[in-house]
Amino acid sequence: MLSDTAKSILDTLPATLAAQTALPGEGHIRPGFRARTLRLLSLVRCAMYPKIFGSDTAMPTTRELLSEAAERLSELLGEVLPSLSDEQREQICMHFLQALPHVAMILRTDVRAAYDGDPAARSEEEIMLTYPAFEAISIFRIAHVLFELHVPLLPRVMTEYAHRLTGVDIHPGAKIGPYFFIDHATGVVVGETCTIGEHVKLYQGVTLGAKSFETDENGNPVKGIKRHPDIGNHVVIYANATILGGNTVIGDHCVIGGNVWLTHSVPPGQKIYYTGGQ
Repeated sequence: MLSDTAKSILDTLPATLAAQTALPGEGHIRPGFRARTLRLLSLVRCAMYPKIFGSDTAMPTTRELLSEAAERLSELLGEVLPSLSDEQREQICMHFLQALPHVAMILRTDVRAAYDGDPAARSEEEIMLTYPAFEAISIFRIAHVLFELHVPLLPRVMTEYAHRLTGVDIHPGAKIGPYFFIDHATGVVVGETCTIGEHVKLYQGVTLGAKSFETDENGNPVKGIKRHPDIGNHVVIYANATILGGNTVIGDHCVIGGNVWLTHSVPPGQKIYYTGGQ
């Protein structure tokens, strides 16, 4: 039996916790938000790739999966964008679903890039079922559509889920062209304002990040400015290379060697190697 003192503490503790843990500006987010967002992601991926992400039980039809995805997304939009009308929520849902064939087309090029770029790959099915790169990139491509539709929170929940699964941290705001492959796909970071061209291959441990942050008069980082590098077409960046800065541009057909640290642009066609400080 609890003492009267313990009961008194338990009586007052909920209100104290609620006051300390309240989320400012997020009053419309309901419990289970993350789980419901990941359910939306699962529905979409099952609809796109039932043989890869579907269950072994009786699968709903693709139409049923997409219909539930639209309902889930509409509910979530009501939490993250509560001022939207029903019609506006429906428009966003339809724009999102109509973008999925294009996402699938781009992902087909990513799978092909993995197959062509990795001699260990025996089939495209193996890549889709086992490669963490496909896991991370497929989630990013879906989340990026929501980001482009100016939907808050949901894209970040999705890409951070991919981050936890694979160790690959791609911000949903990054712009990445087709035929993208991350070999070994661990410890890679791609920042929000990074752009990556076509036929780009990264190895494990690559960071495409910010060199420094502009601050406001209160010393806080200024948001929404260009902070991350631009990577051209047909570029290879080897393991543990770090490329920083919003003004840094890596030209087409460059090769950036392992462990290189770059904060300046590189003209097209160059090969940059780490020389151990010599």
